[in-house]
Amino acid sequence: MSTPTVDRAPGPPSSEAPAAGRHTDEATTAEPIVRFDHVHKTFHTKLSDVHAVDDVSLTVESGEVFGVIGYSGAGKSTLVRLINALEMADEGEIVVNGVTVLSGDGRRISEKELRRLRGEIGMIFQQFNLFSAKTVEANVDYPLRLAGWPKEKRRTRALDLLDFVGLSDKAGAYPSQLSGGQKQRVGIARALAASPRLLLADEATSALDPETTRDVLDLLRRVNRELGVTIVLITHEMSVVRHICDRVAVMEGGHVVETGPVYDVFAHPRRGITRRFIQATLRDRPRRATAARLHDRHPGRLAIASIVDTGGETAVNLASVAAHQGLTTDVVHGSIGEVSGRPFGNVVVEIGSVGGNTGTVDEGAVEAFFAELRSLGSEVTDLGTADAPLDDPRWADTEPLTGDDGSLKSLLASRRPGAGEAGGDGLDEPPLEVSPTAPTSSSNGSSADISPTTDEEAGR
Repeated sequence: MSTPTVDRAPGPPSSEAPAAGRHTDEATTAEPIVRFDHVHKTFHTKLSDVHAVDDVSLTVESGEVFGVIGYSGAGKSTLVRLINALEMADEGEIVVNGVTVLSGDGRRISEKELRRLRGEIGMIFQQFNLFSAKTVEANVDYPLRLAGWPKEKRRTRALDLLDFVGLSDKAGAYPSQLSGGQKQRVGIARALAASPRLLLADEATSALDPETTRDVLDLLRRVNRELGVTIVLITHEMSVVRHICDRVAVMEGGHVVETGPVYDVFAHPRRGITRRFIQATLRDRPRRATAARLHDRHPGRLAIASIVDTGGETAVNLASVAAHQGLTTDVVHGSIGEVSGRPFGNVVVEIGSVGGNTGTVDEGAVEAFFAELRSLGSEVTDLGTADAPLDDPRWADTEPLTGDDGSLKSLLASRRPGAGEAGGDGLDEPPLEVSPTAPTSSSNGSSADISPTTDEEAGR
């Protein structure tokens, strides 16, 4: 599979503050390819005003894959339409590829400059938007036809791109003869036809099955790495962000509520909406009903410990840290996978004393164990014991309340008598598996390891 060439000539630098349509300094690598400063967009309806984008400030760095995630109505699709000015913002400043689309004093880009800018931006759509009466090759070369390219040059470019996306044998086919994944590959090839610097993908995988989604995301990563194209990817699936993105912005109610490198957002989510997205993707922390079942089966002290990559050579050694305090740990639930190529996950451990006693554990030793784990970068959540259970604070964000007061204690009380039987509440889930490779210790003193599973195993 060949890699199509990309010819790009940077615009002239300018040291003065740009007016709308003027190019900023593109020569410096420090200049973001997209910059929003306090951007607002409101839609006025008969019933109410909808603040689709509300005081949003963000940057997209050249060469990265930047994800924007949120539920329906969060404002993410409006945000991406502001980048290529399919919608014009009401106020704020927007600079795209060195061109000021909207200046802080309200001046807007001219139609001439906007046409030039859009020629440097590719767009991929959820429903493919292919011409049903045109062949695959004709769909791909359509932007080049509009740009006035000669026929032979258009054909060469289209065939090169079809080879790049793995569809060189489909040039003469029609969209109706293609699968969903193949249609999206044609859409990607078409978006790349004019050698864009920036690619906007609005829910590009939402209409695809999981396996095809992975294939399309892998192709987009190739576009980013081999062609150097910056990608802004809009999605409502955190698994997509996990698979391909370098950084992510989380949107809710028109606001960007959280942004940062993907690994940092997964490891240390600050907002409830982010925690819900992550839990739906990884499912590595027990739900309330699962925690109740674990307490039924394990009489000792339970705690959730995160396994994070802090940049050191080795992960947190649970067994070693526990041994410092005369304790043992037995992994009873959890999953560890990879995020951005780095290990991440959560495990539930039952804490016991050396010798295998889980019934009586020194409280001071347990608190010292927790403190040492936290000092090593691990987030620790105490779930208590069956007699004195404690809630995971994240349950308030990730699932509805259960029981009289919504607490784990209330749920455990509602299950008795009959605790220990298979749950009949429909909320239980089987314990997630943890591959044996990172050091922990069982209650009998033997050692086991926990290490990253595959992506598929991490999300079971």
